[in-house]
Amino acid sequence: MRAVELQGFGQPLVVVDRPEPVATGAQQLIDVTACGVCHSDLHVADGLFGSPLPLVPGHEVTGTHPELGPVIVYAPWGCRDCWLCAEGDEMMCPDGREAGLFHDGGYAERMLVRSRADLVPLGDLDPVRAAPLACGGLTAFRATSHALGTLRRRGSAARALVIGAGGLGQFGLQYLRLRSDAEVWAADPSPDKQRRAVELGAVGAGPLDEIEGRFDAVLDFVGADVTLAGATARVQRRGIVVAVGLAGGRVPFGLGAVPHEARFMSSIWGTVAELRELIAFAHEHPLEFTVETLPLDRAEEAHRRLRAGQAAGRQVLVP
Repeated sequence: MRAVELQGFGQPLVVVDRPEPVATGAQQLIDVTACGVCHSDLHVADGLFGSPLPLVPGHEVTGTHPELGPVIVYAPWGCRDCWLCAEGDEMMCPDGREAGLFHDGGYAERMLVRSRADLVPLGDLDPVRAAPLACGGLTAFRATSHALGTLRRRGSAARALVIGAGGLGQFGLQYLRLRSDAEVWAADPSPDKQRRAVELGAVGAGPLDEIEGRFDAVLDFVGADVTLAGATARVQRRGIVVAVGLAGGRVPFGLGAVPHEARFMSSIWGTVAELRELIAFAHEHPLEFTVETLPLDRAEEAHRRLRAGQAAGRQVLVP
């Protein structure tokens, strides 16, 4: 079968012919329909996770299963023995071995999946458009879920701020608007992303330093020092700040350093139960996001464009 391999960190992706994969034990074999290209794929290519090589990247995968039909893959595979896995939080397992990061992923014509439990039926959702939901959509879904209790307690008086109106932020903005009565704002330096945020339902958008007032929930999809400082300055007392972005920022914390009893937390990926919930949600609430399809032999081009910020939306590889 044709597949895209990462053969060396920092080296271009290459298309190769591989032997047909054969499922053993509980493994399931799917024909890949589509695989989203995610920023985490760039981290894999750069060697930040120490992935085993050669590796087929890709963790935003949809495909066809011989019995289940169209499916989406739950990729953060945990050890299934620790207490985190027992509670369903496999994406936080200290011994996790995620598909596309430590196991061959979806930049290929076919893919081996750990078990049937990692396959979520898509129903009549478009499998190409659905692929980015496996990571980008799911990560934002879990992050917004953390804030819902705070926002619902405040009802129609609630205000939420999304920092970073890129791919994940646009998902987050829609979830907040659809899952709460909050007034949702967006902060981003890009005029294009500001306009897009308003199109998606934000009542206002602008650069972070021009966003005024306090918010009951602030979701930071950037995670830099400046954005976390901005979140701290804008969160309401007893509000919540959810850090999602991987920019490596830090914020001073302590009594008096942040608004009284404001909660600060990180959020990572999502559970398989939340992926099932998201797929059901997407059936009821069509989500707005742009998908650009490319063939497998343009995977390296997709990575280059993502690094350069030139992707028009979510890039999806189609075998």
